[in-house]
Amino acid sequence: MAKTVAILNQKGGVGKTTTAVNLTACVGAEGKKALLIDIDPQGNSTSGFGVDKRKTEVSSYEVLTGTKTAKEAVIHTAFQNVDLIASNMNLAGAELEIIDRKNRESLLKTAVAPVWGDYDYIFLDCPPSLGLITLNALTCADTFLVPIQCEYYALEGLSQLMATVRQIKRLYNPYIELEGVLLTMYDGRLNLTQQVVEEVKKFFPKKVYKTTIPRNVRLSEAPSFGQPVLYYDKSSKGAVAYGELAREFLAKQT
Repeated sequence: MAKTVAILNQKGGVGKTTTAVNLTACVGAEGKKALLIDIDPQGNSTSGFGVDKRKTEVSSYEVLTGTKTAKEAVIHTAFQNVDLIASNMNLAGAELEIIDRKNRESLLKTAVAPVWGDYDYIFLDCPPSLGLITLNALTCADTFLVPIQCEYYALEGLSQLMATVRQIKRLYNPYIELEGVLLTMYDGRLNLTQQVVEEVKKFFPKKVYKTTIPRNVRLSEAPSFGQPVLYYDKSSKGAVAYGELAREFLAKQT
């Protein structure tokens, strides 16, 4: 039975999709069968695995709205142990379509349940908002992982995110827990970075990953080649960091 992890932060530009793509790829490379479900209408995770979102016939939109099954949507990628359910711009209108549905918050959970047995881990790349799609992700997930950029406004909006999670825990998913907090775009030479790290550790005691993700050109380049950084340049700092994160993530599961 797969463990399902939502990767989210309603603040854009924090490395959420970069983390979704590269953590999934590195977990797969560690020998675990992984599925990434792209539920961000921008579809950047889909592109990050070299899949053309414009040519995707069955996407997370059809899965969420119930016109196709999750099994029909699964794409076997070129990368070790990694499958994908792609996204495209159709998903942008999904919230309006499902708003009046019965049990609208658990549509994704119901749709994904038939493939739980096929994977060790399912990762959900959430949109940068706290709307109905993210609500579905948090109702579906066992845990959630929050990437945080090492910058001045890092903690802005996080109290709102945690309040939303508390509400979801109370109303829809009593089992959801924080998987961990990941510091991205890390530069240890800057005093500001150290200040942000201390603040984040105060805000999330014992939940901050030891592994940090540095700013790295290769990490930025990899998506334009449709590859996770591990396959684009496995000796780059970005690839090494995400490999360490995957091992730290997996070690916590035992």
